[in-house]
Amino acid sequence: MQNAKILYEDENIITYDKPAGLNSDDIPRRIHRLDKDTSGIFLVAKNDRTLEFLQKQFQGRTVEKKYIALVVGNVKNDKGIIETLLGRSPKDRRKQKVYFQGEPLSEGKREAKTLYKVLQKFQNYDLLEIEPKTGRKHQIRAHLAYLGHPIAGDKLYGFKNQPFPPGLCRQFLHASFLRIKLPSGEIKEFNSNLPEDLKLCLKTLKRL
Repeated sequence: MQNAKILYEDENIITYDKPAGLNSDDIPRRIHRLDKDTSGIFLVAKNDRTLEFLQKQFQGRTVEKKYIALVVGNVKNDKGIIETLLGRSPKDRRKQKVYFQGEPLSEGKREAKTLYKVLQKFQNYDLLEIEPKTGRKHQIRAHLAYLGHPIAGDKLYGFKNQPFPPGLCRQFLHASFLRIKLPSGEIKEFNSNLPEDLKLCLKTLKRL
C-alpha cells in the first residue's frame, strides 16, 4: 500500500495507517474494508489461514473498533445507541438506508448497531467517538445521517446546504482504535492518531 504507514507487522499480518483517498477494496487479503475517504487502521493478512482466522472475529463481532467523527450540528445526548436495520437504498444504489422491523421493504435487511459519545462540542459541530458493534457497509455514515447529524464533509450522506468546515476536503471519519486476537493467541491493540488534515480542521472551529 503506497503512502500508507505500517503500524505493525509480523509473519501473518500487516497493520497500516491508511491515508484518505486510498481505495482499500483492491487490496489482496484485506481483512475488512475502509471507505476510500476514511483514514486509519487497516489490516491485511499475509496468508489465507490468517485471513480466515481474523475475518471470523469480525463476523463474530469480537473485534473492538473505534472511530473519530466530526458531525454537523450538536447532538441532543452526550452518548447513545443507534439500532436499526440497514439495506441498500432503492432511490440511490450507492447508499445504505435505515429500515425498521415490520415496515415495508424491511425483510432481508441486516441489523446494525452503533454506539456514540461526544468528545468535544463546537459551534455547529460535535466531535464523536463511534463504536460500531456490527460491520455493515457505510454503517457509521448512514446511522449518523439518520440521527440528523451527518458526518462533516460527507457528500453522499450529507444534507443539502449543510455547513462545511473550512479547509475540509473529505469526510471527517477516522478509524482510531482496533483490538483483535492474532493467530499466535496474543490480543493486540492498534491506535492511530488523527491525521494532519483533520487536526487542522478542528483548529478552525469554535469550541463551546
